[in-house]
Formats: sequence, structure tokens, C-alpha cells
Amino acid sequence: MASMLLALLENEGYQHITLVDRGAAAIEPAGTHDVVLLDNQLPDIAGVDLLPRLLAFPDPPSVIMVTGEGSEELAANALRLGAEDYLVKGAKLLEALPGLVERARRNRMLRTTKAQVEHELVRAERLAAIGEMTVTLHHELNNPLAAAMAEAELLLAGGSLDPEQRAALQVVREQMLRMRDIVKRAGDLQRADSTDYLSGLSMISLGGSDTAPAIHRGRAVLCVPDQELSRVTALLLRHAGFSVDRTQALSEAADEAARLDTTLVVLSVPGSDNDPLLGFGAAPHRSYALVLLVSGDRAGADSAGADLVLTLPFDPTRFTEEVLGAMPASPPRSPSPAGG
Repeated sequence: MASMLLALLENEGYQHITLVDRGAAAIEPAGTHDVVLLDNQLPDIAGVDLLPRLLAFPDPPSVIMVTGEGSEELAANALRLGAEDYLVKGAKLLEALPGLVERARRNRMLRTTKAQVEHELVRAERLAAIGEMTVTLHHELNNPLAAAMAEAELLLAGGSLDPEQRAALQVVREQMLRMRDIVKRAGDLQRADSTDYLSGLSMISLGGSDTAPAIHRGRAVLCVPDQELSRVTALLLRHAGFSVDRTQALSEAADEAARLDTTLVVLSVPGSDNDPLLGFGAAPHRSYALVLLVSGDRAGADSAGADLVLTLPFDPTRFTEEVLGAMPASPPRSPSPAGG
């Protein structure tokens, strides 16, 4: 059976497939693989007992349990413990395997991207805190610093200082100028880059950034009811160079799509429901690309006039490439002075 499954997965294009016949030998490679097919009947341990150890990695693989017929209770227990899905040994195993493995791989990629979204949310909160800090710096430091610098300038302009005092005051003046520049850079701060100054100590860099402006591909309108999927999709689109507006209702999305700066609209629709397309322009007359995310049967969506139809769960590693491939051929724009 193992040889048969290996040949089938290789024929489907999967690479870096590792075959082991004991639970103990599966633990180490599981940490570097996307999907684990886990038989419950192993020589050294029951698969359901090994499952928690496979899922204990920081970025765990998706695990598909392989069970015998009549093992519904075992499969349900594996799902409760965190297995992605289960596969029953039998006549339909080979037919079901490729779809289950691909779905499990995509779900793992989405989980990884979701973790990145959460990191972005933390970063946004961090930037907000930096903004508050900047206001405090300007209010609490600028005024007394300006007064101290004025006094130093007056003393240096006078003739009552001996050379040693004048040199010392000149050093004080230079350090105050340095402090003024740091406060100004903090006020201009747009990024929260960190630099490791000592082991275990990271500090925000106020030295500016030479990063080139990101390509701006226009505005994307996003109407995806599932909040986690919406956040993941928005993050991927922002990384691709879009500014993203998330809407709650299809009617709101249709209104937003009519704006001149809209270049992409992404909708999540159940199954092959075509009704959402009624509020959007016909394909030949749209100035934006229309992408549908569908769950279930995509046959109706394929014929509904969208530029791209993706079945959920979509593959986040290929999402950007597929979306950009559906965009009208036009040169990307540079960011606006306000940041796009």
C-alpha cells in the first residue's frame, strides 16, 4: 500500500516524499513536511497516539489519518485531536487521496498565512503605540529642548566664557542638536523596523530606511464574510501592492467597485451562486478584475463572467500569481504622496 500511495503522489507532482514504516521514524521528518499520511496500525505505536507529537511542532504539518473500514469512532477521535481529515482504506482510497492531500496542504498554507496576519496586526498596534510615543516626544521634549538650545546659543554668543567653558558648552549644544534630530526622525517614522543591538535586545531603528517604494497596483475591494479568510486575503493583496478596502455587503462592494481607482474586486460566494455578479459590470466593460472565491461546485461560477474563480481553500503560495494573471494588462502605478 505504501508503494502504491507513493507512486500515486509522485504522479500527481508532489516532491520530497518521505516514506517511513514506524512512528518513531516519523517524528523528525514531520517537522519539515506539509502533509503526513498517518496509518493508525503502526508496529511501535497507534497512529492516534502519535498524532499529538506530530502536531507539537511550531509549524505543524497537516495530518490525514488512514483508517480501516468501520473505524468511524477512531476517525472522529483523530479529528478532535487535530487531524485535518481521514482516509478509509478501500476501493475509493486512490480516487480520494489526491484531493484530500491537496486540500490539507492548502489548509496548512492558510494557517501559516493566518499566523502572518496576526503578526501584522501586532505590528499595526505597535505602530499605533509609536505614533502616541511620537506625540509625547514632540510635546514633552521639543519645547524644553528648544529653550535649552536658545540659552546655549546666547551663552556662546557672549564673551564671558573662558575657552574650556566654551568647548564644554559647544559639546552640550551638539548633543542637543542630535536629540532634536532624533525627535524629528521619530516624528517622520513610517516603519517599525528593529535592529538587534545586544543579544536578546531589539530596538526600533530611527535611522531611516532605504527601502524602495512598493509597487502600487491600485485599490482592491474585498467582500469575504469569513473574517479569518478575509484577513488572510487582505494581507496577501497588500503584499502584492494593492490598497485594500474590506466591505461587509455585496451591495457595498458593488458601490465601491464603481470608483475609478478600483482595479480588483474579490468576492466570496457559496457554491455556484451567480446572484452576487448581478450588481457588477459585464466583463467587457469592467475597469477592474473580478475574482470569485467559491466553496463547493464551481461550474456555475466559471460561466458567470468572472476573470478568475478559485475554489476554497485556495493556495496562498499561488494566490498572488493567479490574481495578477487575471488583471488587465496595464503598468503598475507608483505610490501616491500620501502613501497609496
